[in-house]
Amino acid sequence: MIPPQADCFQHRALVDALDRPVVEDALAVPPLTLSGTGGVGKTQLAARYARATWEAGAVDLLVWVTATSRDAILGAYAGAAATVTGADGAPGAGLEDPERAAARFLTWTQSTSRRWLIVLDDVADPADLGGVGGRLSLWPPARPYGRTVLTTRRRDAALPGRRVDVGLFTPAEAAAYLTAKLAAREREDDPHEIVALARDLGHLPLALAQAATYLVDLHLGCAAYRALLADRARTLPDLVPEDSGLPDAHRATVAATWSLSVEHADRLRPRGLARPLLELVAMLDPNGIPGAVLTAPPALAHLARDGRRVTSEDAVAALRCLHRLSLADHTPGTPHQEVRVHALVQRATREAMPDDAARDALARTCADALDAVWPGIERDTALTQALRANTAALTAHAPTALWQPGAHDVLFRAGDSLGHAGLVADAANRFRDLRATALRTLGPDDPGTLRARGRLAWWRGMTGDAAGAVRAYEELLGDARRVLGADHADTLDTRHALAWWRGMAGDAAGAAAGFEALLPDYARLVGPDHVHTLVTRGNLTHWRGEAGDAAGAAAGFELLLADHLRVLGPDHPDTLNVRHGLAWWRGTAGDAAGAATAFEHLLADYLRILGPDHPTLLTGRSDLAHWRGEAGDAAGSAAAYRALLADDLRLLGPDHPNTLYARRGLARCQGLAGDAAGAAAALEELLGDYLRLLGPDHIETLGVRADLRRWRGEGTSS
Repeated sequence: MIPPQADCFQHRALVDALDRPVVEDALAVPPLTLSGTGGVGKTQLAARYARATWEAGAVDLLVWVTATSRDAILGAYAGAAATVTGADGAPGAGLEDPERAAARFLTWTQSTSRRWLIVLDDVADPADLGGVGGRLSLWPPARPYGRTVLTTRRRDAALPGRRVDVGLFTPAEAAAYLTAKLAAREREDDPHEIVALARDLGHLPLALAQAATYLVDLHLGCAAYRALLADRARTLPDLVPEDSGLPDAHRATVAATWSLSVEHADRLRPRGLARPLLELVAMLDPNGIPGAVLTAPPALAHLARDGRRVTSEDAVAALRCLHRLSLADHTPGTPHQEVRVHALVQRATREAMPDDAARDALARTCADALDAVWPGIERDTALTQALRANTAALTAHAPTALWQPGAHDVLFRAGDSLGHAGLVADAANRFRDLRATALRTLGPDDPGTLRARGRLAWWRGMTGDAAGAVRAYEELLGDARRVLGADHADTLDTRHALAWWRGMAGDAAGAAAGFEALLPDYARLVGPDHVHTLVTRGNLTHWRGEAGDAAGAAAGFELLLADHLRVLGPDHPDTLNVRHGLAWWRGTAGDAAGAATAFEHLLADYLRILGPDHPTLLTGRSDLAHWRGEAGDAAGSAAAYRALLADDLRLLGPDHPNTLYARRGLARCQGLAGDAAGAAAALEELLGDYLRLLGPDHIETLGVRADLRRWRGEGTSS
């Protein structure tokens, strides 16, 4: 029997694609498979097509089969055989064997000229229809007068005919369905809340139908239901009608809809891996998970929890199992978002875990996997963006798990990654939140809390508040010495950062003094060739230059470069930084052309090692443009700044310090090219943004003021 049409059936674009006549000239018509995850409305689409075909008189026989097992298919075929042949077995021999009756029916479909339609609804396993091992094949024949339609959650390549993937409602379809469903019960709601509820339910038709029935039964508004849905103390079964009250002849609740699919997936090879892999997927970003996260050593260790050896190939095969059962979408050709899954599938999977302890342990495993694949040099911006999104989803799903027994490294990785991508204000806000959580969860003296305070101070400085960063590091240094001791690595790092931000706040001599005092402690504790010692030497050299000794800074960086090449090699990021410093101070010491040439060579290596969109490469481009102008090539400098400004705006946004600096450089080029009035006008506009973003006393604001005086003719400073 064809299932009744769902209440407030929503017309979808896919309906029109299915409206084809059963008879297509004299060609054999291949089966049509409607495939998709549980709850997307495959059965309703097939039923609508079958009903319309029958009512139009386009077929003489319609057989609807609930194809959840081979026995169910045989039984339906046997019933159809009795209908078309008028016999149900030999006289006096009792009922005919179902397989023999099914064979008789399939023979009839092969030979008849009458028009027929067979719908195999909810095929659980294509093998149930197969004829392997001498069994009768239950696939209807491809005939010019017949058509077969399947609905299934499977996406096996072996399924015959044409496959149509049935997806979710569009946002407009979902909102229209909910509006109609409520109106049919003489209920109205705020259209914005209806749209929001549809979004919260991921536009899944089954979830929308059951939620609408639930809120009508309990006389709830959409906003009230959304609040219940967001309450982590409630599970999905709590938020849908009881089994006896399910709408539209649904056979299962939202949560139960996928349980059978998970069981089937877990029985596919490699057996037993689909469910634990889905558990990992359930903790991450539904909109895209990098495949490398799910094949990282921590993820494989989770899959091997029963002691078996699991390889990355096994993990990928398990992903394919989830894909075949429509529990997840696995698209290997989609960089860094290979795995997608519906948010309600994730929630049902999380809620099926035995307890909070198991879920928290799983969250830490996911954090370990994210941390394991996070690149040291964030060359691939799409990858790091995906990793940040997955970290955010993980912390939302398990808000306390990554703080016990201490703050997990991936929390800091994600925050710093925002800043490395140029989103310095977002990085500061992220660490402000981490500091608050650390204080609440770990207490003021926990190393994780001190670390969060340090990262907040750093990114606060990077937003332009150098003086605020100095104050924050001064306070942090006292606590680090008290809690960790004077020789602890974090205490030394705090002294390092404090010296740097003193310089950035305008006290170059104080910065140099701070690094000079720090250098022997690093050399004593970690050795003269340790990267921390080398970086400290570089910063000491830089701030000595800023304090007035440009020639000494250039000479110091030349000596330092030799040690970096010996210890770290030519492609290490710190070696590139030293080359950057050497080029800059050569120019400052008077060799502008030599600086420009050095930056040209450095940019080629930045591009090779860091990629075209890395913030460090953008800074190098800015410095190259600057020294071209200083070397007399004002036109080349202006062209470089214009190209850089376009990329800064695209990658970093209008308020990033690099973007502001590119605007300053472009204005400077205008003045050098003879357009003093244009330079002054551009600098005046820029000064307003510096005042708004960095304040009147910031070193960069003071520099813009000096440039503005120059091009207005009010001074000579540049």
